[in-house]
Amino acid sequence: MTIGTIHGVGLGPGAADLMSVRADRLVRGARHVAYFRKSGRRGHARTIVDGMLRDDVVEYPMDYPVTTEIVFTDPRYNECLAAFYATCTAHILSLVQGGEDVVVLCEGDPFFYGSFMHLHSRLKDHAPVAVVPGITGMSGAWTASGAPITWGDDVLTVAMATLPEAELTRRIAETDALVVMKIGRHLPKLRRAIAAAGREGQAWLVEHAAQAAERVRPLVEVEDAPAPYFSIALIHGQGRRP
Repeated sequence: MTIGTIHGVGLGPGAADLMSVRADRLVRGARHVAYFRKSGRRGHARTIVDGMLRDDVVEYPMDYPVTTEIVFTDPRYNECLAAFYATCTAHILSLVQGGEDVVVLCEGDPFFYGSFMHLHSRLKDHAPVAVVPGITGMSGAWTASGAPITWGDDVLTVAMATLPEAELTRRIAETDALVVMKIGRHLPKLRRAIAAAGREGQAWLVEHAAQAAERVRPLVEVEDAPAPYFSIALIHGQGRRP
């Protein structure tokens, strides 16, 4: 029997019309579609492709067993997620070994801080895996801000707000241009780090880039409540130009 292929398909930051032609073709033609989501939610990736799937599609939602309930430094966090990814891998592998292709829907780009990477590392030695790149969330964010993120020789740093505050402050101070992801409840810490780096007046917060609820504000105007999941902080580079 011919073995199937797993397609990790990047959907872009949120608007369906920002999807590539290849991604659109694979999504519309897929018999088996898998996607990650928080338990009890529809899932952002699934929402992006609403109305695009064929009538006889078989969906495989992969519900995260944990998100913020256990801190990632706790050994139980990795143990729980490792078991989860093993279960997802086994199911997808059983489909492709039966000759079926599987499209895994990925927000943004599959190889940029995405959950698909954990499937890829477990599947790549056992079945064909193809990856379709997508526009990243950070690209959607700096486009929404209306200004280029880098010029000339600017160095761009992509940091997670989950970093320790001192490390976050150091990286913000040393870079020319900045993208910060995974903000959520870490917004107050990020504010302090940006202020300590002396760059508070340069920072912007973009929420829901390339989505209907898109909002762009200077960070100094943002309240101290937890930021939405789809939030990205930016500091634009001001480097060399003609």
